[in-house]
Amino acid sequence: MTGRYPVRTGVVNVLMPSEKKGLSPTERTMPRVLKERGYRTAAIGKWHLGSQTGFLPCDHGFDVFYGVPYSNDMSPLPTLANSDVVDPASSLPNLTIGFTKHALDFIGRQGENPFFLYLAHTAPHIPLTPSDAFRDKSGQGLYGDVVMEMDWSVGQVLDALTEKGYNENTLVIFTSDNGPWYQGSAGKLQGRKGSTYEGGVREPFIARFPGAIPAGSVAQGVGSMMDLLPTLAGLAGAGIGAAVDGVDIWPMLTGQAPFIERDPLLFFDGWNLQCVRWGQWKLHLSRYNSYAWTVDPPGGRINLALAHPELYDIDADGTESYDRAPSKPELVANLKKRVDQLLLSLPDQVRAAWRDTLAHIPQETPAGALPLEEGH
Repeated sequence: MTGRYPVRTGVVNVLMPSEKKGLSPTERTMPRVLKERGYRTAAIGKWHLGSQTGFLPCDHGFDVFYGVPYSNDMSPLPTLANSDVVDPASSLPNLTIGFTKHALDFIGRQGENPFFLYLAHTAPHIPLTPSDAFRDKSGQGLYGDVVMEMDWSVGQVLDALTEKGYNENTLVIFTSDNGPWYQGSAGKLQGRKGSTYEGGVREPFIARFPGAIPAGSVAQGVGSMMDLLPTLAGLAGAGIGAAVDGVDIWPMLTGQAPFIERDPLLFFDGWNLQCVRWGQWKLHLSRYNSYAWTVDPPGGRINLALAHPELYDIDADGTESYDRAPSKPELVANLKKRVDQLLLSLPDQVRAAWRDTLAHIPQETPAGALPLEEGH
């Protein structure tokens, strides 16, 4: 939403229903940037950047909001229209249908106005609750039913764009936020939600713009959710304003460039810096001493520096199985130096967490293993 690392905004962990904080309304968000160019803006679906007055979508530049203030596994789960509660206890099986209906209504009311629609489905997050129209229809269980219903929703939106004559002049992006939880599968990728391995952070990203993005093409360069704001701003001719961490990836999406030159990308969990990605190379610097989906070890779950940073060629080794650090010492040293430079521009909490990580003495462990603290 901001084009910046979450650590710069202070929202680094899941916000619970009782939280009194959220994304600061002083942040320059995508809707604010686009409104300066005359766009009408709507957020429909899940909003998880603050549930209290002052932190809701309409406090961040959206003209319209219809949806739920946080995840569908939290309660009570009200449905809001702008800032008004229209249903204090949302019907989970009806969420996808309701979100789709309001998305189509927003599209249908725009006429010649340029518009930005942020449609954030709660599906397929657990609990899995397809509507009656899709329950037992996929042949792939509840998860398949939920995905089938979400696919229907996407089709409804694309059909509406065609019917209204917007199809040839509209960028549609379909993406997600993280890899699967422990019930799911990341395929051949290692790790899952709660991990900075590729299985935890890599997600689908499909961009569609007839006549601009070649059908069936695959962009091989590195992209980030932070790139959305500068990319959309560039297309709309809007100024970004404050410095952002994302870059405009439009040339990569359209095939004009195989990749975009950028600073190394940092991977965080909360305030903890764990990895850095630069082109094909990914350097693991630290890791928790337990997995997010397992019981914490005695003494609790802590972030530990790896005794020896691990370097992986993601293009050739997407499973992050073959540590190249021993044969690339200069590259490892250069990336560590770049990290030290980037840390200087990050909030105090990041540097404090990094100092705390380095204060623990790690044991010698094999590449890919969970780190252990000396003496444990």
